[in-house]
Amino acid sequence: MPFNLAYFCCVKNTKEKGFTISSRASSFKYAFKGLKLFFTTQHNAWIHLLAAFCVIAAGCFFGISKTEWLFVITAISLVLITEIVNTAIEFIVDLVSPEFNETAGKIKDLGSGAVLFSAMMAAVIGALVFGPYLLALLKI
Repeated sequence: MPFNLAYFCCVKNTKEKGFTISSRASSFKYAFKGLKLFFTTQHNAWIHLLAAFCVIAAGCFFGISKTEWLFVITAISLVLITEIVNTAIEFIVDLVSPEFNETAGKIKDLGSGAVLFSAMMAAVIGALVFGPYLLALLKI
């Protein structure tokens, strides 16, 4: 029987469980499990974490304002979120289309494009926030 994603999604959620503390705790357990999977298996996650660490260190060094911190943390978060979503997309595509498929490739390309775009926008934010500090440091 071929894999039917619509059937899988509907069958899994047929029983309404209601709200319980244990079900909420389980939700957090699965969320942390997903983060662990992401940060322990995805090389790009390590690169983004290194970049985030460097940016946070630069923010501390230059003493950026609270408003600048908001922009920096938002940019870091956006890149990590898009990378996590892209990883999920890749896992789903590999599950439903293990063989080469042109459409599956396009889906993966779109996910990767979202990560690239968020990283480029983070770089723009970084340039706008840190540019004046770097110019002052270099006395330009």
